Amino acid sequence: MVEKKQKQLNSQVEEQELFERVVKINRLAKVVTGGRRFSFSAIVVVGDKKGRVGVGLGKAKQVPDAIRKGKEKAIKNMVKIPVVKGTIPHEIVGKHDAVRVLLKPAAPGTGIIASNVVRAICELAGIENILTKIISRSSNPHNVAYATIDGLTRIKTVEEYAKLRDLSIPEMLGLDSKKSNEKEDK
Repeated sequence: MVEKKQKQLNSQVEEQELFERVVKINRLAKVVTGGRRFSFSAIVVVGDKKGRVGVGLGKAKQVPDAIRKGKEKAIKNMVKIPVVKGTIPHEIVGKHDAVRVLLKPAAPGTGIIASNVVRAICELAGIENILTKIISRSSNPHNVAYATIDGLTRIKTVEEYAKLRDLSIPEMLGLDSKKSNEKEDK
């Protein structure tokens, strides 16, 4: 049963065109008798540039294996992100461990103002205009990547906020003049 779900997931992913970017490769050394043993870890970002993106960490004895494992984990961890007119709907702060990442919507033509880790995630998510700032002492790429994903997953659209408050979209935006006049009269 698990194999069937995995095959379905793989077939769905293969149908889509996914882009990948290796953000960081780290070499680790373990000292043993007779010398050092090297292994590698790789942070990989995968996205379809249409609002879906994932981050994965792969570890292996060889770099290509670490990248492959990272890509597989990133595909498993893909999330949907609301992208409105090439940017995010509202400002938000993503948090993971000691890292905080501020994500702000930007006007068209601004581009992606971000560090290399945040830039890779935003580009592969399909965000074209965004302002970001890492607000912490630590700029560990692992935590920055996960903090960025945290912020992007907590973003909600106007429609989602309206549904939560049982309002229509014009009421939510303050455009419905009849109901707002009735509330002012009371």
